[in-house]
Amino acid sequence: MPGMIVNQAYRFALDPTPRQLRDLLSHAGASRKAFNWALGLIKAQLDQRAAERSYGVADNQLTPCVSWSLPALRKRWNEAKADIAPWWAECSKEAYSAGIRNLVRGLDAWRDAQSGKRKGPPVRFPRFNSKRRETVSCRFTTGTIRVEADRRHVTLPRLGTLRLHESARKLARRLDNGTARILSVTVKRDGARWYASFSCEVDKAERRPPRPDSIVGVDVGITHLAVLSTGELVDNPRHLTGATRRLRCTARRMSRRTGPNRRTGQQPSKQWLRAKAELGRAHGRVANLRRDGLHKLTTRLAVEHATIVVEDLNVAGMVRNRKLAKAISDCGFGTIRTMLGYKMLWNGGLLVVADRWFPSSRTCSGCGAVKAKLPLRVRTFTCAECGLILDRDLNAARNLAGLVCNTGAGVAAHPEPQGSNGRGADRKTPFAGPVAMNRPPGTTLVGQTGTVPPQGGTTKRAPTKAH
Repeated sequence: MPGMIVNQAYRFALDPTPRQLRDLLSHAGASRKAFNWALGLIKAQLDQRAAERSYGVADNQLTPCVSWSLPALRKRWNEAKADIAPWWAECSKEAYSAGIRNLVRGLDAWRDAQSGKRKGPPVRFPRFNSKRRETVSCRFTTGTIRVEADRRHVTLPRLGTLRLHESARKLARRLDNGTARILSVTVKRDGARWYASFSCEVDKAERRPPRPDSIVGVDVGITHLAVLSTGELVDNPRHLTGATRRLRCTARRMSRRTGPNRRTGQQPSKQWLRAKAELGRAHGRVANLRRDGLHKLTTRLAVEHATIVVEDLNVAGMVRNRKLAKAISDCGFGTIRTMLGYKMLWNGGLLVVADRWFPSSRTCSGCGAVKAKLPLRVRTFTCAECGLILDRDLNAARNLAGLVCNTGAGVAAHPEPQGSNGRGADRKTPFAGPVAMNRPPGTTLVGQTGTVPPQGGTTKRAPTKAH
């Protein structure tokens, strides 16, 4: 059966020995050292050129720029590492290369944002890494990287064989069958535990949805994590709310211990370190519970339905509401859409993303009438035209499902643009279909991810509210 090549990550928890733990921290520190050195070199050159311009020096006489490419910076590091880091031989060369690679990516993103090539929020110039603020990690791309035969140990360059906290049989089976190839591995400290994330190139068998005509709209919210157009309500587990008492008590206990003071040079006490580790474990448990629940929900939806319609929510704008920011962050709206994106692709389905300004909550799913306003406190939708009384979120989910229709041969676009002016330019009316809306009826769209385009202009509006 023909398959498709995808990039997939396998993440396993590690159980390192005390010596291996010191080696992991040493490699992460080496990566941070190379990053800061390269950033200081480039920043000094840019500041020098700016000072020369202020004195009226011609552009052709300015100090030459340092190349931002990975090979050039790595070559300069190899020339200067004996003086900058005399202990460089204690760590793998991949640690220093990983730090320089991270800097190159940051510089490229900043340059593209400044020139307008990169869309999205602005990207600032990279800043120096700190072991107290940045994520402790290191990446390996070459050398000895393998999963041992017992599937409970992995071997990494210079770190040797590390024991896994769980079995790596899922990855080992694909490696043995020749359907996966390891591209890189990243070791990272997340909370109080270390993880090894294997980035692999996987040959997946091509799948087809069991019900090709199944279309479902998914409306996410706070009261219910997800409301499906089929009428199913997925409860919001509220993991952070349930762990608030434990987090509060642990944070209070840590604040009463003797912590570090960089101004006076005071070192933290052992009790403070224990309380900090306990607080990290508590936060890690909340994150793991949330991630596990979202994976189970999105996997079930991707397997059961051929087409899923979701909204393009402005989550960054929604969390600016200080009264709802904690609850919205605990739900993981952005994570749901990300997971559905690649899982629908793996299962041969179609993910349709409705436009951000589509009035799913204010539109009647029965007659199509649109309300001018619908405050967030109103949880029941009442149509003044046809008299429909329905839950607000269920009404929104049905409107999302109505963006696409079943033509018998597959999922296609809405047959006719809707709108009072006859050409679909009214923003208050439903939009037409997924990205391939100009295809003839009956065209099957499988294994794609699309965005439903608006039928009007590009006038900016205020951020949408949570449903």
